[in-house]
Amino acid sequence: MRINMAHLRDQGIDFAVFEADANSHMNHDRANLLQQLSFTARRAGLKVDKAALAFRQGNQITFYGTSDLVRYLQTLGVPRWTHTIDA
Repeated sequence: MRINMAHLRDQGIDFAVFEADANSHMNHDRANLLQQLSFTARRAGLKVDKAALAFRQGNQITFYGTSDLVRYLQTLGVPRWTHTIDA
């Protein structure tokens, strides 16, 4: 499955945002998915200090991941996708 991702750098922090959600919609499964996608991005040569998932819940975009990154993304919105990865 191909996953859209944004790989960005801000204030010296490299972060990744993945357009994905766990099938179960449960936080422990989201944490596992985020860990797996972050590992895949790192294996592809990208530096990832922090990461988050971005997904639609109803009519709203929701973020799951590192709490300060989630707060930042809530003000920024969904970044433009810069890469795709196979997961």
